[in-house]
Amino acid sequence: MNAMHTNAALLHGLISSSARRAPQAVALVQGTQALSYAALEREVAQCASGLLALGVGRADRVAVYLEKRFETVVSAFGTCAAGAVHVPVNPVLKPEQVAYVLRDCNVRVLVTSAQRLETLADVLLQCPELQHVVLVPANAATPEGAQRRQSQPPVVGWREFMAAPDRAGHRVIDADMAAILYTSGSTGSPKGVVLSHRNMVVGAHSVTTYLENRADDTLLAVLPLSFDAGFSQLTTAFLVGARVALLNYLLPRDVLTALHTHGVTGLTAVPPLYLQLAQQAWPAGTADTLRYFANTGGRLPQETLACLRQCAPRARVFLMYGLTESFRATYLPPDEVDQRPDSIGKAIPHAEVLVLRPNGTPCDADEPGELVQRGALVSMGYWNKPEQTAERFKVLAGHAAWHPPGLPLPEYAVFSGDTVRRDAQGYLYFLGRQDEMIKCSGYRVSPTEVEAVLYATGLVLECAAFGVEHAVQGQVIAVIAVCTPDTMAPERARDLLAACRVRLPGYMVPTDIRVVHQPLLRNMNGKIDRKGLRDQWHADRAGQNSATN
Repeated sequence: MNAMHTNAALLHGLISSSARRAPQAVALVQGTQALSYAALEREVAQCASGLLALGVGRADRVAVYLEKRFETVVSAFGTCAAGAVHVPVNPVLKPEQVAYVLRDCNVRVLVTSAQRLETLADVLLQCPELQHVVLVPANAATPEGAQRRQSQPPVVGWREFMAAPDRAGHRVIDADMAAILYTSGSTGSPKGVVLSHRNMVVGAHSVTTYLENRADDTLLAVLPLSFDAGFSQLTTAFLVGARVALLNYLLPRDVLTALHTHGVTGLTAVPPLYLQLAQQAWPAGTADTLRYFANTGGRLPQETLACLRQCAPRARVFLMYGLTESFRATYLPPDEVDQRPDSIGKAIPHAEVLVLRPNGTPCDADEPGELVQRGALVSMGYWNKPEQTAERFKVLAGHAAWHPPGLPLPEYAVFSGDTVRRDAQGYLYFLGRQDEMIKCSGYRVSPTEVEAVLYATGLVLECAAFGVEHAVQGQVIAVIAVCTPDTMAPERARDLLAACRVRLPGYMVPTDIRVVHQPLLRNMNGKIDRKGLRDQWHADRAGQNSATN
């Protein structure tokens, strides 16, 4: 078997480098099964050869539509080893959504399971550039009749696929594409964020620097591998030779069981999961090995954070903020969590974060401005969307601090669309999305300012504030708040409204607070879907008006 390219500047080189240092160290574990770094390197090389045997060209797109399993990881890194581009598809997506991704980035090969392929039978006709389907698991033969479906390209079983003769991958360098991650925006269809090998490898170096990851770590992969922070668990671990435990959980207690069973030292998750974990009874010993837990994808309520720290008192807390367009931007060091719990911290290693006015000049301390990120983590733009790319990725205006006048070539940075402020000590605070700012009675109101007051009452588990149209005031503020099931909704809504009247100026007081007992609507990446909640609010209001009439 030909060895993979060992260049650690390339994504698949992370595995090769760790395999050279400690070939028998465990790279992946799922349930009772384990895969060493040597075995993983070998399977990734076999996967690359299989793709090349199918005629995959340099920079061709290969999609993986699977739950978390060994073959999912092998396919991702094998695609990069072949010189192609990995497209992870969120396993919770429905057939039409999967077909959109396959069409949007012209996928040539799809790696999936027989069961998932059956659900896609009616939509694959919409994907004319799809040439091959590779089926897992390894012991599965091609399903009888699969080749006869007119809506389906040729199908090859995993075992046959992995038995292809050794082939050298296409030549690639660190500036070439490695992956396309799809992210849902506040409007329109999902966009494919194009990431280079450099983006992903430097991102791994950045994370391991501040999380202080090491070879004896065990990271629990609970987030989808189609999510940048989910895939980062693999790259982070593989860089230092650590172990990743793959988990497809059904219930929050499954996560707690995995923490104990695998001796997990690092957990990265999003607020919805942490909210669920905080409501569980943690059995003795669950968090004994947990060295840190990190939050991404939205604000973690203080009450939830306090509960988690009580359940895992030895673990350090990392609060993070980032964009798929530039991996991650900031983190708050654990030592600062008690001092400034609302801060998103400072720039991560290998990145610079700026706060700029609309004219491109730097904001003063505590002056709101747009968060702009520059450096090696800035992605290559949105696949096949030049107009949207031009809106988000812009030339950084000349400023002596970061672009001396004598430097002739322009530099592109990612303009986040997020409004933040930087305090005198350099710590950043998220104020809101520019397209989510509420314009009420001539004022611009950040929804997070309203939410902070509601969280401070200790009466809500999570909440979302958003603007709704008003004939006189332009917009007024509405809130949907999640409370415990034993709460009487009308009474709790009155309590929350009273607290807002005490703590907020009149123009920031919500005109409507609705209390619910189910989790808030979220998008495919686990972030609160304000647009969807606003649409839901309007639908409920229309239903009430119809019932009244």
